[in-house]
Amino acid sequence: MPRDYYEVLGVDKGASDDEIKKAFRQQAKKYHPDLHPGDKEAEARFKEVNEAYSILSDPDKKSKYDQFGHAGVDPNGFGGAGGYGAYDVDLGDLFSSIFGFGGGGGSRRKNGPSKGSDLKYRMSLEFMEAAFGVERDIQITKEDLCKACGGSGAQPGTTPETCPTCRGAGRVQQQTQTLFGMTMVTKTCPTCSGRGTVIKVPCTQCRGRGRLKTAKTLHIKVPAGVDTGDLLPLRGEGEPGTNGGAYGDLFIEFRVKSHDVFKREGLNTFCDVPITYAQAALGAEIEVPTIYGKEKFMLKEGTQPGDTSILRGRGIPNKSNPNMKGDHTIKFYIEVPTGLTREQKALLAQFNNTLTDRNYTKRSQFFQKFKNLFK
Repeated sequence: MPRDYYEVLGVDKGASDDEIKKAFRQQAKKYHPDLHPGDKEAEARFKEVNEAYSILSDPDKKSKYDQFGHAGVDPNGFGGAGGYGAYDVDLGDLFSSIFGFGGGGGSRRKNGPSKGSDLKYRMSLEFMEAAFGVERDIQITKEDLCKACGGSGAQPGTTPETCPTCRGAGRVQQQTQTLFGMTMVTKTCPTCSGRGTVIKVPCTQCRGRGRLKTAKTLHIKVPAGVDTGDLLPLRGEGEPGTNGGAYGDLFIEFRVKSHDVFKREGLNTFCDVPITYAQAALGAEIEVPTIYGKEKFMLKEGTQPGDTSILRGRGIPNKSNPNMKGDHTIKFYIEVPTGLTREQKALLAQFNNTLTDRNYTKRSQFFQKFKNLFK
């Protein structure tokens, strides 16, 4: 005598349909043969679980089982239920719930509206174009709805017809012999490939596909402040959806070229500025480059190699708020003169002889440390 079906699933007799289904999935996962290869006991328990679920998930069989027990669902008994070997289980739904893959439930339509594919276009920008924005026309090639048939795939003047096999559902049920017994498996309709409709007279332009490869020109407004890797979404400029679904989106991905003078980190810009020895020693008014053009800068007396100065708000505009800008950092380096004449060398030597340690603070500190090192 088979075990009590409620006991097999581990639920009470008054359990709801959801509780029975949840218990079945837990037990089926626990004893599934794929998880216990070669284990005859696990295989037997798995069949027992499926047998119990085939009865308790069917309202008519469950009612007869509750009244008469196993005799009520025995095909050789007075119940005449047709046997518990034949039951309707969507394997896609079962395997999806157990293992995380496969199709959805058999009751769900597979031919509903679906959004179209997103597209990506890579755009190369000059440094200044990225900093201040630019407008540019681009051409993309994508699939779009056939203009002749409006995307239906049917020759103009005709319309797609409801699939006679699945009656528009896009899915059909097929009785299959499995290790569970006779199982009703839900599959994509082979006649309409899940669309729910069939085309008797295909459109001559798209040959029944409903879409064609199309070249399209788009005017792009690149905002100021974009950087490498940034994406600009253009909603609805992707490929068309299926069964009336919305268009996908087009994403413009930017690549910013390097610059001969400026470097960039986020919204901040940087540049190195060469100065003469005399400018560094005496100080001077010089011109420094920014992305906005040349600007006057007062170099302080005694500027050292590697000294930096920050110009606030002279960097890259923020693409979300162009009124906010990064900073611009200037780094100075002293260029040592070359190709001196004899007279210049003599003057430089004469000048050097007038200098003392008081004029070279860092140099004198270094040599003092050097002496202390070897005491």
